[in-house]
Amino acid sequence: MNKILIVGLMCMGVLGVSTSCNDFLEESPKSEVSTEQNFSQASHAKNAVNGLYRKGAPEFFGNSGVYMPNTSTHGGFLSGLFDNEYKGQEVICDYSQKLSITSKNIAGALDGVWDGCYAAISRANTAIQGVPNTPNLSDTERSVLLGEAKFFRAFNYFYLVKSFGDVPLILEPYTSLENLYVSRTSVSEVYNQIVKDLEEAIAVLPAVAFCDNAHRVSKYTAETVLADVYLQMSGYPVLANNYAAAATAARDIIRSGKHALIPNGDTAENSAYNVIRTTDDSPEYMYSYEFEVSISKSSRVQTAMPNVCSTWGVFKYNITNSAYRPVKQYMNVYDPTKDLRAQERQFFFTKYTYEKDGEKITKDFPEAASPGAWFWMDEDAMVNTGNSGKDNVIYRYAEVLLIAAEAIAQSEGVTAEAVGYLTDVRARAYTTTSREDIVKSLSGLSKDAFIQQVWIERMRELVYEYRIWSDIQRTRMYPITSDSKPGEVTFVNVIGATNPWGQKFQEKHLLWPISDNEMQRNPSLVQNPGYEND
Repeated sequence: MNKILIVGLMCMGVLGVSTSCNDFLEESPKSEVSTEQNFSQASHAKNAVNGLYRKGAPEFFGNSGVYMPNTSTHGGFLSGLFDNEYKGQEVICDYSQKLSITSKNIAGALDGVWDGCYAAISRANTAIQGVPNTPNLSDTERSVLLGEAKFFRAFNYFYLVKSFGDVPLILEPYTSLENLYVSRTSVSEVYNQIVKDLEEAIAVLPAVAFCDNAHRVSKYTAETVLADVYLQMSGYPVLANNYAAAATAARDIIRSGKHALIPNGDTAENSAYNVIRTTDDSPEYMYSYEFEVSISKSSRVQTAMPNVCSTWGVFKYNITNSAYRPVKQYMNVYDPTKDLRAQERQFFFTKYTYEKDGEKITKDFPEAASPGAWFWMDEDAMVNTGNSGKDNVIYRYAEVLLIAAEAIAQSEGVTAEAVGYLTDVRARAYTTTSREDIVKSLSGLSKDAFIQQVWIERMRELVYEYRIWSDIQRTRMYPITSDSKPGEVTFVNVIGATNPWGQKFQEKHLLWPISDNEMQRNPSLVQNPGYEND
């Protein structure tokens, strides 16, 4: 497997583009390096684009620490459906559960999102301007690099617009101190630019699977994000009804034959979910954030187990933390008698067996910190090496199928095709239920009932892709479950709904506030409604 390594990040120029490491030691002051100089060699253009793989929104799916999981988990905490053992220290978790977030009390976390995305956008803008005139690039190299830069600009704006709503839309690199204070652009206009960038990327990126493209974004990576964008635009707050467009993008991926679900093996240990847990190369992966032990290690494995596990004296890490634990109300979306994903050592685990002093010991996790995230467990790193290089998957083919199912149902009705795509995902998990029975149970549903089944399946399948809050935002529906009926879910309007911590959602909670720090830096900004006086 050829991984995109991080060497380029060590050679950043002040304009937000990468320069070659040889240039790093030249006498010319960095403050005087022009865009033309930065893009005077092919390596400059390549390094500039390579750096985008590790900056901003992509990094939010890989910047996990032991106390606080990666930034993309923030929405899960705001939903109230996830918990963190260290939430007393990581206050964004606590304030989110209590729905007491303000522009001041979580300013650091908000700054991280805003600043990270705009730094990446700035670098993408510089690359988009500089790559076309870079010498010694073939036409194909030039167009692919531009496509990648536009993909990452779109991906960062998609993260921003979901987080904050209207945001400043900046499409040119800064070359002076003029026009620094940019006002907010409407959500619809930002989305239109996202679509434009993704469509232009799709037109030039290689039509191969992500895992066959040296883990660089491909046409189908960009189409996956575009399908997701169209799905999000079709819901609140835009309500643009782009379901047909979402279906078209998803169908193109499906019909290409380049991607597929990982099948189950013949034992629970060889299930598809355990293959996903342990493997970085698969046609199921549409896009991943990469790690390599010799360059950048993953600490996510430390967040797979409760804190007490680090006291057992058998692991290579001194600290563990159940940092993104689905609470009981979330776990009730699964029927563990039917759903393989809910069974021990698939997505989750509630106990661990280890050997110490020649004795095998099994310990249950404390209820308040259970289940752990088996999906994140790297046993070799935990027990033997203390180093994990497991990639974090951002999009999987399973999500493409679920987007297709929902988009087709919304735009064409409950067709056999839509039923088939939802069945593909559910049948892999419902190993004791025949595919025919699943198809039969879905085919007779009304349009609304079928779409809710897709939402439920998204909760079950994408628990560790962090889609719950985006789904609540776009549908404005909140899931309700019960201990007595596991696997059954009803939905209520999120406005006025009560989360598991006894707090009621208000409309303002559907967006994050803009950080008070950013509000003070940029006088052209207007705060999101409901946060003006916090």
